[in-house]
Amino acid sequence: MAHIDLQNDLPGIRGPMLYSPATAKPLNALAEVLLRDDNNSLSRGEREFIGTYVSYLNDCFFCQNVHGALAGHYLDCNIEQIDGIKRDFLQADKLSDKMKALLPIAASVQKSGKHVTAEQIEAAKTAGATDKEIHDTVLIAAAFCMYNRYVDGLATWAPQDRQFYVNRAPSRAAEGYVDFDLSK
Repeated sequence: MAHIDLQNDLPGIRGPMLYSPATAKPLNALAEVLLRDDNNSLSRGEREFIGTYVSYLNDCFFCQNVHGALAGHYLDCNIEQIDGIKRDFLQADKLSDKMKALLPIAASVQKSGKHVTAEQIEAAKTAGATDKEIHDTVLIAAAFCMYNRYVDGLATWAPQDRQFYVNRAPSRAAEGYVDFDLSK
């Protein structure tokens, strides 16, 4: 049971978003730009995986499974493959060298923005990352720390059957993060 009465029984972030539509709107707009905008050289799957990885590091069950299922949908991976990539992304065939250089930056942001090092930035640039991709990696990681803390700070519930997230991924990918019915 959530720490407060959300006046609904929706899982994860959907509960607090339905409870507070005024804050849901800008949070969803941010997610839409960060994760779905087509004017981005990182694929939707790569951006979803950055959010998945940060959610994994933050131990946010709901977010790592929602976004892991979406990353899997885009990257053509099953949830078990996504789990393996989270545990050891350096060995992942599905990730480019550029992504393998961006994920340590995301991991540093998860701890504190001050943990990002000049060496990490240089390694990402050497692997082909642009300044925009580095910017977006930092912002996605920072945003997911906020989203994870929102979900877990209110103690929202999450379906434990991970197939729930996999089944919803295609419709979530089609709908995006804005202009959808929060109550479903």
